[in-house]
Amino acid sequence: MKYKDYYEILGVKRDASADDIRKAYRRLARKYHPDVSEDPRGEEKFKDVSEAYKTLKDPEARAAYDNLGKHRPGEEFRPPPDWGQGFGDGSFSSEDIDLSDLFAAFGGGRGRQGAMPIPGQDFEVTAPISIEEAWRGTELELNLSVPEYDGKGGVRRVPLVFKARIPKGVTDGEKLRLPGKGGKGLNGGPNGSLYLNIAFKPHPLFRAVGHDLYLDLPLAPWEAALGASVEVPTLAGSVRLKIPPGTNSGRKLRLSGRGLPRRGEGEGDLFAIAQIVVPDTLTEREQALLKELAAASKFDPRKAFPKGDGK
Repeated sequence: MKYKDYYEILGVKRDASADDIRKAYRRLARKYHPDVSEDPRGEEKFKDVSEAYKTLKDPEARAAYDNLGKHRPGEEFRPPPDWGQGFGDGSFSSEDIDLSDLFAAFGGGRGRQGAMPIPGQDFEVTAPISIEEAWRGTELELNLSVPEYDGKGGVRRVPLVFKARIPKGVTDGEKLRLPGKGGKGLNGGPNGSLYLNIAFKPHPLFRAVGHDLYLDLPLAPWEAALGASVEVPTLAGSVRLKIPPGTNSGRKLRLSGRGLPRRGEGEGDLFAIAQIVVPDTLTEREQALLKELAAASKFDPRKAFPKGDGK
């Protein structure tokens, strides 16, 4: 990788104090922030400044960086294997900069009249729901704690409580956008959005894959061998399912339209996966019948195995 001199990027000495590093970062972040900088390379410089600060502000990360030794900026070098674990990724935290100065710069940094509208921050939150709630739709009450500019150059966390309607037919892992439910905009800017990451809770019977549902269906050996009509649970209530004779364990039996609804496109399917189950205990009569069957049957479940000498 190419070496970056983080001290040079921030314009501080290698023995600079943590306070000196913080002051240098704030000064340069205000200068190169993409929303205020007229420098065509402002965004690139801002990322380098943020990357340098994230590494040097952390004592452990700074010590690891110092151990790399000094190289020429841009020089190729081989870092140790564990270098970069959480260091220097160019991320930006609003808690590291004097927001009052930065927002003040939005108003006059480019010669505009009045303060520039600033969109609110977007937030993401996991929304755990049951498969039944996904099938019929539901309403969630969300209690969040979100960051908000305090008007004094800092950030505070404030409660955010509201109800969100989850439409029927959402799928596991789907992301829903709620516009205007994120952070508050500044200077007339629009509020941010809240993104709900849908996560299905474990279900005792069903597994969801997209809009389809899967169910393990226990069958007695005689039901699988002879065929049967059995009762199967669905989200809309139990239905009868015909089991074809000679059904093997693992066979998928489809119940069309018994899965999760597709928004405006019908429904997914329910697949019952045959699982052959033997009794834990047998009566004398059952044992006798099974022994009679074993003696009469020529069925070999292991006929695909290579034949040995029996030793």
